[in-house]
Amino acid sequence: MNDVPPSSAETRAIEPEHGEHGSPVVRAFFFVAGTVAFTLGIAGVLLPLLPATPLFILAAACFARAYRPFHEWMLGHRWLGPMLKEWYKHGSLPYRTKVVAIVTMLVSFGLSILLVVTQPWLQALLAMTALALAVWLYRIPSRDGPTAPP
Repeated sequence: MNDVPPSSAETRAIEPEHGEHGSPVVRAFFFVAGTVAFTLGIAGVLLPLLPATPLFILAAACFARAYRPFHEWMLGHRWLGPMLKEWYKHGSLPYRTKVVAIVTMLVSFGLSILLVVTQPWLQALLAMTALALAVWLYRIPSRDGPTAPP
């Protein structure tokens, strides 16, 4: 594949200043957490109810403290890398990523409310949760969309 890791100078410029944790127990914890987050992120690509983008960001952060080669692989990945670099450099997400995440999440919640859940109180709870998540995602800055700063 074309997943070339970034150079070490580029990596230093876009990642948190901390490295792998000194304790093997803490590194093991971060590794397991990163693996779970990465696996759920992959599932989130296939299942719109799971938010893949935040899970991949969490996985990258865990791998930065647990096992640097996985972290660097994620940064160099042709699909994950640009999103992660944008998050590290600017604390923002690409506008297209936000829109796709919001639309798929709202469709998934909407289908659940209409087709699966029958209790009105639970439908209302799901609708409020979907709305809150959509607002939260929309408020994450984007440098390349209509709400991008000048």
